[in-house]
Order: sequence, then C-alpha cells, then structure tokens
Amino acid sequence: MNYKPMTEDGKKIAPYIDHTILNPNTVKADVEKLCAEAIEYGFASVCVNPNMLPVVVNELAGSNVLACVVVGFPLGTETSEVKAYETAKAVEAGADEVDMVISLAAVKECRFDDVESDIAAVVKAANGKHVKVILETYFLNDEEKVLACKAVKSAGAYFVKTSTGFLGGGATVEDIALMRQTVGPDFGVKASGGVRTREDALAMIDAGATRIGASASIAIVTE
Repeated sequence: MNYKPMTEDGKKIAPYIDHTILNPNTVKADVEKLCAEAIEYGFASVCVNPNMLPVVVNELAGSNVLACVVVGFPLGTETSEVKAYETAKAVEAGADEVDMVISLAAVKECRFDDVESDIAAVVKAANGKHVKVILETYFLNDEEKVLACKAVKSAGAYFVKTSTGFLGGGATVEDIALMRQTVGPDFGVKASGGVRTREDALAMIDAGATRIGASASIAIVTE
C-alpha cells in the first residue's frame, strides 16, 4: 500500500470512519486492500456486503478495527424474519457491527410499531453486537426523521444512520443535528452518503456525528 501521511485533522477524524466498500462488483482483492488501509490509518471499522464478511474477519484478525456488515441493503424491503436471519448468520461469521436498512414504507405510512418491531428483530438476532439503523433521511420529512429516531432507540439499537448512499441524497449537517437532538448525547449517530472531504467530515462531527461512513476515507484523512 502506498501510505499517505495523515493531516492533524485526519488523525482526529480517522477513529470516526467506517471504511466502506459496498459496490456489487467488489472482489476479494478490493476488500483485502480496504482492510490493510483501515489497519494502517486506524479507522473504526471496515463495512462490506455479507458475501465479503469472511474476508474482512480474516484480514482484521488481531487488529482493533471492527468488522461491519450491511443487512437488508440497500432497500430495506425484506421481511423482518429475513433481516434477522441475515443478521444472525453475519454475527455467526464474525461481524462486530450490523448496519440495517429501515422499512421506508412503514415509516411513510406511520406504522411505527412495525418499524420498531423490524429493528427489534435485528437487535435480538445481533445478540449484543451493535446495530446501526439506516433511515434514508433523503426520503423523510423532519417529523418522520424524529419519529424514526425514537423507534430506533425504543427498539434497542445502538446508532441511527442517515443513508445508504445508493438511493439519492446523503448525509447533511441539518439531519445530523436533528438526529442528535432527538436521540440525546449518549446515542450513536452515523453520517453516511456523500461525505467525501475533510471539511464534510469535520462538519458532520461538529453537528453531532459519532461515526462516518465513507469510501473516500483516505482522501478525507490525508487532505
């Protein structure tokens, strides 16, 4: 790996970053490279699709970097049973964290009992591993964002997360601030989707993000 030195801001930002690769054409060599980068720069985790989780677990063994996997990605339209099964298999395979996609239809129809039960099924299947819940904030109004955040907390998850980055839109400072205000000071908030520069990352952290999902992680910490 051609190591680029981190800036002082980069050293501050690196522990917040989930170093991410979720493209469907990702191959093993791509993930191995991602893991080496995450260890070198001290990122929080490597986040991948389930098919690449065994590679991540193997490559990160003995390091402090967490293995993160997505569930119900990127649409969130699977049944709760399917999401829970996918989660259980991921945890069995060595996942430390699970990023699940919320049911947007249930949010838009104000079926927040269903939203909460969907999340709770994944939380139960995660068996104590941290669950981050992707809201797809781009598709929600502020009231829906607030109610969705409250459902995430009630269901026992660990983080609220803005976006998949696959369906348009992405993290905004305004959404991060609203999510932080809603969940309080001690709950995880992840900015994901469109965070590509040092300035982007610092703005998200200042607004209340405690984790950042990024594929441009190297550029962010070496700018």
